Amino acid sequence: MRILRTDEARFAGLPDYPFEAHYLDVEPDLRMHFVDEGPATAAPVVMLHGEPSWSYLYRHMIPVVAAAGHRVLAPDLIGFGKSDKPAELSAYSYDNHMQWLSSWLEDLDLWDVTLVCQNWGSLLGLRLAAENHRRFSRIIVGNGMLPTGETRVPAAFKVWKAFASHSPWFPISRIVQLGTERALSSRELQAYEAPFPSDAFKAGARAFPALVPTSLEDPSGAANREAWRILEKWRKPFITCFSNGDPITRGGDRYMQRRIPGAFGQPHITLRGGHFLQEDSPREFSRVILDALKAEMAA
Repeated sequence: MRILRTDEARFAGLPDYPFEAHYLDVEPDLRMHFVDEGPATAAPVVMLHGEPSWSYLYRHMIPVVAAAGHRVLAPDLIGFGKSDKPAELSAYSYDNHMQWLSSWLEDLDLWDVTLVCQNWGSLLGLRLAAENHRRFSRIIVGNGMLPTGETRVPAAFKVWKAFASHSPWFPISRIVQLGTERALSSRELQAYEAPFPSDAFKAGARAFPALVPTSLEDPSGAANREAWRILEKWRKPFITCFSNGDPITRGGDRYMQRRIPGAFGQPHITLRGGHFLQEDSPREFSRVILDALKAEMAA
């Protein structure tokens, strides 16, 4: 497997991203980067990004939650951010991503975890939490879901999947901007481009849409259905924090509220923004996390 590694110089001076880099090999010669801020002894808050972003997406939220006394970890999925990037599209399977994230979770030996996830961070994170449910204490989902291939996918997703698979042009920063209501600055757009010096580095970003289970025959569907069997018994806090402007995940919050016992009675909220609500409503999203942690401490 040929591994590409983005030159660190491309990440120099990024706006609002002063965080020290941490690295862990999730398999031999495959390095995952992660942010690790706040007290090392505090219970961890794990923030998982999705497609085609990286931990930079959480740059306005990490300091707020860390300053409140929590340990915040935000990994870059393999193929994204400062993490290594296998060059071949075939290296990126749902199961490989799960294996890489599970290795990271276990090697850091994280317990009492609060999961914050969105987009593919939810497709991976919800299954990660289900398969390691003893390690997780609460879940906060923004604009995400755990699909099993049993329901119809929105037309908008079909268009996105075809574009990612076939378009010769795959502009990372423009994709993020299309999913964000506020206008990103030129430096912010450059930060989203930083992990990808050429098209050769974009295999992971192109691969994700095709990995979403859309039928019962999809290879990851069975494992996701098994994860749902665990989530349907999940009684720990489960909070949805969706935005009002995302056509792809709209309605997923109500679906999870109905199926997951831990969602009953929780302060679910709809925030202003597009798909990337971390860009449009970072302070409000951070407040949802802090309020959930305070509620747990007061209980």
